[in-house]
Amino acid sequence: MSMQAHEIASPPAREPFEARRLREMALSAGADDVGFVSIDDPAIAFERAEILAAFPYARTLVSFVMRMNRENIRSPARSLANVEFHRVGDETDAVSHRLTRKLEDMGVRAAYPAMAFPMEAARWPAKMWVVSHKPVAVAAGLGKMGVHRNVIHPKFGNFILLGTVVVDVALDSYSRPLDYNPCLSCKLCVAVCPTGAIAPDGGFDFAACYTHNYREFMGGFMDWVETIADAKSAAGYREKVEDAESVSMWQSLAYGPNYKAAYCLAVCPAGEDVIGAYRGDRSGFLQSIVDPLKKKKETIYVTPLSDAEDYVKRRFPHKRVKRVANGMRAASIASFARGLSLRFQKKRAAGLSAVYHFAFSGAERKDLTVRIDNGRLEVGEGLIGKADLVIRADAQSWLRFLRKERSLLWALVTLEIRLRGDPRLLAAFGKCFP
Repeated sequence: MSMQAHEIASPPAREPFEARRLREMALSAGADDVGFVSIDDPAIAFERAEILAAFPYARTLVSFVMRMNRENIRSPARSLANVEFHRVGDETDAVSHRLTRKLEDMGVRAAYPAMAFPMEAARWPAKMWVVSHKPVAVAAGLGKMGVHRNVIHPKFGNFILLGTVVVDVALDSYSRPLDYNPCLSCKLCVAVCPTGAIAPDGGFDFAACYTHNYREFMGGFMDWVETIADAKSAAGYREKVEDAESVSMWQSLAYGPNYKAAYCLAVCPAGEDVIGAYRGDRSGFLQSIVDPLKKKKETIYVTPLSDAEDYVKRRFPHKRVKRVANGMRAASIASFARGLSLRFQKKRAAGLSAVYHFAFSGAERKDLTVRIDNGRLEVGEGLIGKADLVIRADAQSWLRFLRKERSLLWALVTLEIRLRGDPRLLAAFGKCFP
């Protein structure tokens, strides 16, 4: 038998698939709206390599939205919001499955990632999801990102969940992004956020949002497990974790992880189907939707000495602050570098102006320049300019120090970490990343 007989033939070239037909298929599968993006669209260039790694034949991304019931999401009883998140999330995956099956029956290769979970958990703490649904939806003309970092659909508002199906056919036409942003810049999301994660100037404190809203997800779950491991007895565990918290974690384990807030979604008035109540009676909208969430007595989870801790105590004194860890610890120097912007605390960095050079050696060689200038952060590859403090460290020793597995003093004595410059700047650096 010749070598050619063993070769896998390339699939024959296809005529472009009709976008109109694919849209009808997606809608009949249960989607509420749909758009299409080419794998070569510059708007999703940062996603291309990872999509092709998961689905090498990808040529088109089918992005679609699923509506959620607004009043469930708005309720101060967050069990109502979470059952809607879970129900519509399951239906989003079901729509992806049905559309993929229809395409497969036609001889078209197709695959889909989950709306949320499961993800590629082995990648933690790096990016675990295969496709970033939000930028794909924006490129597909299904909405724009609001101040609160959620996609706002022009008709349904932000009361939507997103799905993506990847197919191996090109289309005869593709969607265009919206030429306007439905976001009203009303800043209600800023006013209602219990951790201050959404800033009036458009800034976003990822760590604040993640620590509280996702308390019963990845990092919060890790912290809970370590609390159990550290407890010497049941009584010792109960000193740190209240019974209601244990029951809440059980509920998330049994019925799907529950969000603690997502208030930014609840109060958003944007979208044709939503805006009428806000424009017709703004005072009534605030009293019936915004105020109950602001006035709700609840526990807010924060990392110690963070901007969020200060914010809750000042803005919502009736809400109880509880200090926790959030599992955002670096597993590599690369993840340390990526995580700096996610953990940076602008207010803690006020008044600090310094340039740091990090030179890592050993198992992971990498040079970084970190500039902190009165609440602003810049992270760059290489050693750039003149540093106020130079940190030379063995990569693994630095990571153990960050994880509090190795004391800084011992690392300095053994020369695993060496400093050149004012050592007080290292303490100041640490305060910016609690």
